Amino acid sequence: MAVVQELKRIVEKLTGFGRTRARALARLVQPRMPQLFRFRDDGETPNNRLPLVVYRGALKLDEAHDPAAVFEETFACHGWREAWRDGIYDFLHFHSATHEVLGFARGKVTIEFGGRRGRTLTLHAGDVAVLPAGIGHRCVTASADLLVVGAYPAGGRYDEPKPDEIDYAAALASIAKVKLPRRDPVYGAGGPLIEQWRKPAPARRRQATGSRRAKARSARLSRARRA
Repeated sequence: MAVVQELKRIVEKLTGFGRTRARALARLVQPRMPQLFRFRDDGETPNNRLPLVVYRGALKLDEAHDPAAVFEETFACHGWREAWRDGIYDFLHFHSATHEVLGFARGKVTIEFGGRRGRTLTLHAGDVAVLPAGIGHRCVTASADLLVVGAYPAGGRYDEPKPDEIDYAAALASIAKVKLPRRDPVYGAGGPLIEQWRKPAPARRRQATGSRRAKARSARLSRARRA
């Protein structure tokens, strides 16, 4: 699917077919209150002090516009680029050096966020999820027609480690260095994401507990390698 969608995207950009003009794009963006979900560092999945932000029905999709292109153009005009079209991996992973936005262009999917101790959310066409660096995620179930558009803010570096494929302490240090985006990927400079991610994080004590778990886990892995 990814190859077909990439070819389609290239053709659209070359010809303009299926792309949405800026004025029309603005009419497709729907004001929505964010849903916020916070996940602790559990010693396996780092997660983040910043919340996962979900906008339900953020973009109005219709037959006149390619839904994937609508998401790409919306994200790009707010500085979230390097877009891709595909599904969601079915293994637990996270990004240690970038935030990520996921736009759901077609179908329905249930995703486990926050690692094995997190929670599952079902998302539909038109929804948007913005993941701060470190948030674990994996696909649980998906409809056959699922199509997701992903993108990233400037300044990040893409990776997709599984919890057991990276030095945990190094991952935590990398996540802490990821800068806040300048704009909300859907609503721009004044969007709810900016306000929510700039608020001081609650439960610092919990984050510290997670850090202790991370150090203990790294020590166990080091001992296992030496054995």
